[in-house]
Amino acid sequence: MANEIQVRRFDNPDEQLDMKDAGGIDIVRLGDGTTGMHAVFEPGWTWEKDEKPLLGSPDSCPMHHVGYCISGTLVVRMVETNKETRIGSGDFFDIPPGHDGFVDGPKRVELILFAPPEHTH
Repeated sequence: MANEIQVRRFDNPDEQLDMKDAGGIDIVRLGDGTTGMHAVFEPGWTWEKDEKPLLGSPDSCPMHHVGYCISGTLVVRMVETNKETRIGSGDFFDIPPGHDGFVDGPKRVELILFAPPEHTH
């Protein structure tokens, strides 16, 4: 398989996190376990209200996110320090575990996220 090109599409995901009217995440996996996610968060989305219950209600998001923001503005807060960072269209980002966040403004947030094979959710 090392000499084969793999192509996956978000419109045919391996898994979906459905956040109803607040958005959702389509998840695809490559043969080695590398994961790609297409996240859409609608205006009004908050991690606390819309995603935390789907993850078993941890104190903060336990995942490490590396990705690219296609559109909108996401405010991400590191829970321990209360430091907020705005992520907007065109930003490439690296968010450590221990955060929460919310959509800022009237535009939907659209992100592409990548995770190496050892990533679990």
